[in-house]
Amino acid sequence: MAWRSQISRNVKELRFLYCQTSPASASTREFVQRNYKELKTLNPRFPFLIRECSGVEPQIWARYGIIPTGEIPCFFCL
Repeated sequence: MAWRSQISRNVKELRFLYCQTSPASASTREFVQRNYKELKTLNPRFPFLIRECSGVEPQIWARYGIIPTGEIPCFFCL
């Protein structure tokens, strides 16, 4: 998909937060496992931060330059 190679044009950082064992985090874990290698290959200098925390609800945080980060609840995006 073309959007994967253009992530670094508008977004400065992506953070994925999810639980290692929670069923609620399953789709986020699966997305990261399937797509991380390709995303990192297409955007080698772009920071993809992956945080596995016990008991946390899945979230994706995006940072756009100096503007504060914005949270995207994963049940809306995956």
